[in-house]
Amino acid sequence: MRVVHVASEVFPFSRSGGLGDVLAALPAEQARLGANVTVVSPWYATLSGTPQEVWRGEVPGLGPVGVGELRASGVRFLFVSLPAFERPGLYHPDDVERFCAFGRAVLPVLQALGAVPDVLHGHDWQAGLVVAHAHLAGWRTAFTIHNLQYQGRWNLAEARTWTGLPDWTFSPEGVEFYGDLNLMKAGLVFAEQVTTVSPTYAREITTPQYGEGLEGVLIRLALEGRLSGILNGLDQDRWNPRTDPDIRPYADPAGKAANGSVLRAEFGLDDAPILGVVSRLANQKGIDLLIEALPELVERWNVVVLGGGDPLLTAALHGWAYHPRVAFVSGLNEALAHRIYAGADAFAMPSRFEPCGLSQMIALRYGTLPIVRETGGLVDTVPGDMGFRFADATTEALATACRDARTTLEDVVEWQSRMKRGMELDFSWEGSARHYLALYRHLCSVN
Repeated sequence: MRVVHVASEVFPFSRSGGLGDVLAALPAEQARLGANVTVVSPWYATLSGTPQEVWRGEVPGLGPVGVGELRASGVRFLFVSLPAFERPGLYHPDDVERFCAFGRAVLPVLQALGAVPDVLHGHDWQAGLVVAHAHLAGWRTAFTIHNLQYQGRWNLAEARTWTGLPDWTFSPEGVEFYGDLNLMKAGLVFAEQVTTVSPTYAREITTPQYGEGLEGVLIRLALEGRLSGILNGLDQDRWNPRTDPDIRPYADPAGKAANGSVLRAEFGLDDAPILGVVSRLANQKGIDLLIEALPELVERWNVVVLGGGDPLLTAALHGWAYHPRVAFVSGLNEALAHRIYAGADAFAMPSRFEPCGLSQMIALRYGTLPIVRETGGLVDTVPGDMGFRFADATTEALATACRDARTTLEDVVEWQSRMKRGMELDFSWEGSARHYLALYRHLCSVN
């Protein structure tokens, strides 16, 4: 089975969040299971690693295109070099135009390298145009929604020349969406099978509350049997408290305490339990709810937050720097994230919606009990007898769940029982990878 994944980022070469993590772990597991796997992504100026150039040529409508290659974990990684990506950083305001260029380059590159797959699997809106072109070329296609909120929209009158698509696709049945080009919709309507990263999210996005205006398209896909949810896994080698080089390794709840002491010393915290947060700072993640709850939380918790994103939320968290029970570090810091997961007692994820989420799985694996809103992948991964779940996206609901957790923590036997059961959960990628391979085989068997 020859599989090509197409995505805007892949760890450790490029990463801004969970998408990059998925594109590292899922292809590697599929390769371990015997598939021939390639990942195609942009060759960013700030790419970690130095690909070896394997092809350079002209692509009609784009001009010169280069391709670099790296190999890791049994996977071939191809990085497409285009002028639009020769600048610092991953994402920019003109990303719709940039990823249209990328979307037009992928098929010619794969054809030139003799790497036409049995199935092309696109991920999120940045790969939507690739899926459309692959479908129109007669290739088998799958498409995964990692976050429906981000859709890659631009005024169609300006953007239609960027796509290389035939005129008939610029309609409500195609890529047009209220006068805009919508690259997420391109992936949805042209893929033979669409997946999301958790079963609950697959159901949620067929409703107006979560459908982001595309619920009509998604309802039709569901009725046609073309929409399903396959739960993301977790890289359990990278996130393993027994072998993690960034922490004091431990194998059971009793060994975790030393990491709490390290985290307290690092931030000058007192002996109160630690509530950890590692998150993109966005209203989607409910960080505004967390900030509103801080006056109550700090009465019984130390709160340690790591994350970057929304400037207003960042400023609000910086405003709490004076408080002896609040520690905030802005930005991405991989080693610190590991220390928070290992050193915190509980972990807060008050998301308004969560397609899957990885943090709650990491927290459980590290014996750090999650406090989560009942939505998306949080429902599918946090058992109610291990973590603490709340229904409403409100400050009071979050505060109540934190009070429940704080009270339960005082029952040492109950708390350690929850920790132990959480640490024993299996979040490996094998099951998810097998589900995707079965889906590919189904696509290839359909006439």
